[in-house]
Amino acid sequence: MLMDEYVNKIYDGTRHFPKEEIYGVTSQIRRAALSVILNYIEGFARQRNAVLKNFLEISYGSLKESKYLIYFSHKRKYLDDKEYDELLNLTEKIGAMLWGVLRKL
Repeated sequence: MLMDEYVNKIYDGTRHFPKEEIYGVTSQIRRAALSVILNYIEGFARQRNAVLKNFLEISYGSLKESKYLIYFSHKRKYLDDKEYDELLNLTEKIGAMLWGVLRKL
């Protein structure tokens, strides 16, 4: 699953972030990435489309939040070019998938 791959790559990529960022960018990007998959899962566990849509919108918002944090981390040289490109590619694929589901609801 793309979202699982995404969360794991975020966790792997943030292992080498500066120690002073443990309660800053490291924590924030990890929470945002986890929120993408957790809200997706919780939404599909619900019975009503309106509730599903709400959770998918939260998931999409968290994806956008984590996408900015990936950009920020790359600018700060916390992520190398390869990690940045891989994560950005995953955000694009996940975003397209989420948007496709949202459009159908």
